[in-house]
Amino acid sequence: MQQFTVPQFIDVENKIIGPMTVRQFMIFLAAAIIVGISYRLFDFSLFLTIAIVVLSLAATFGFVKINSQFFHLFLLNVIKTLRRPGTRVWNHTAVDTKTPDAPNIVSPPVVSPVKLYKKSRLAELSLIVDTKGRYQGE
Repeated sequence: MQQFTVPQFIDVENKIIGPMTVRQFMIFLAAAIIVGISYRLFDFSLFLTIAIVVLSLAATFGFVKINSQFFHLFLLNVIKTLRRPGTRVWNHTAVDTKTPDAPNIVSPPVVSPVKLYKKSRLAELSLIVDTKGRYQGE
């Protein structure tokens, strides 16, 4: 029998530049571009404010993990959870509304045969299982 190597640590990303992964590098590259553009466009005090905010967001998105998932995935899950209702209630009296141009077709009621059993069928079912279906029963 041929043996195969099972990959382990598949959730660990490859490091490209020192301790940084590709994802972290791309996040900090985008942050550096935004900081560079704000340096060219705004005065120093506004640039400093924007740089602090952008770099702190980049550090949060790049390095923070919550419950072993990346922060951006955690944030998407939080938004998805907040958009859905917290309590789901089944309303069995609600009636489906029909469109006015749909034809009204009445189907005949489906009648299924009902078997009335007078005794327990446990012994018979046990025999069917033990014989692997060769004994069909009554």
